[in-house]
Amino acid sequence: MKQIYLAGGCFWGVQHYLSLIEGIKETIVGYANSDILSPSYEDLKAHRSSASETVMVSYDENQISLKEILDLYYLIIDPTLLDQQGHDIGHQYRTGIYYVDEDDLEIIKNSISELSKRYEKPILTEVLPLDNFTRAEEYHQDYLYKNPQGYCHVDPKMFEIAKNYKKS
Repeated sequence: MKQIYLAGGCFWGVQHYLSLIEGIKETIVGYANSDILSPSYEDLKAHRSSASETVMVSYDENQISLKEILDLYYLIIDPTLLDQQGHDIGHQYRTGIYYVDEDDLEIIKNSISELSKRYEKPILTEVLPLDNFTRAEEYHQDYLYKNPQGYCHVDPKMFEIAKNYKKS
């Protein structure tokens, strides 16, 4: 099992989307790269933490590659926006790819390079090693499974794409 941490705005929809993809074995929402120890949702809302709302993704690389995960991730974000996705605005809603395996960096950089060819504006998705990750409060975990009508900036059509994705 490998891990990658992806920030793409509000983590509710990002987690739901990623959890539907074959080969992704576990998703956990939380707060990545905070400048304070064990931040809470309230800390992010009050701007007491620099953390981003992030989804920890555990995946079986025999079933899905990091490149495929990143390509699918790019379908649900606007990588040219700073501190915003959908109606969510604030530093905690930035896009980011946080890696734990140094070998993943080249794959990430190559995917960002390919992604940049599709946009006239610069790509603002940050790419950093994961410094820390704090699991979010339980009510945030699998939020859209518990609250199917809950707010989500991810287009619901994307959930069908995720469900039907098969490795080529």
